[in-house]
Amino acid sequence: MRCIIARFPFDLTKSGVLESMKGIKPEQIIGESVIIGRRTYPVKQVGQAITRQDRRDFSAGEVLRAMTQLGFTCPGLRRTAAPTRVPSPIQQASAMLAAPATV
Repeated sequence: MRCIIARFPFDLTKSGVLESMKGIKPEQIIGESVIIGRRTYPVKQVGQAITRQDRRDFSAGEVLRAMTQLGFTCPGLRRTAAPTRVPSPIQQASAMLAAPATV
């Protein structure tokens, strides 16, 4: 599959990525990741290994898109739901006063 990473075209295959990552020890995962074989790698480490470019030259999104299209699992960061905002007593009273009375 042809994909563009850091403005350069690459012809990537799933077997080629597996071969490139063979023997590479995964670094600590802080952000997005890719599961290759039985190991989970940081996206930037995978991008550097398959493109031979500096990690600053490409974005994690470019590599994630390519790895997803090749069929690799890319678990995202576990995002928690936004906390629900609890109105203060003054806001509650104001809301009750502004609401029409129900009989």
